Amino acid sequence: MTLYTCGQTTHGAAAGHPCARAARALDQAGHRYELEPVGGYKLLPWTRRGQRGKIRELSGQEDVPVLVLDGGEVVAGTRSIIDWAKSNPA
Repeated sequence: MTLYTCGQTTHGAAAGHPCARAARALDQAGHRYELEPVGGYKLLPWTRRGQRGKIRELSGQEDVPVLVLDGGEVVAGTRSIIDWAKSNPA
């Protein structure tokens, strides 16, 4: 499985960062995943230009985190990833 994050990856500026929270939920559930940072930041929309085509293709939007499961299923958004991890421990 692959977790797509912003450039802050799994630590972010603070423990409450959306990408870090999603990664922590996967870690706590015992999942192994590849980490794939993508360019651009939500609060600086011009930094996304040309950086998030893959995310748009996978999820229909440009926000991360996005989790792609081994079977190809896409789980988009921090809350959805956390809920999936809690419901699907490794």
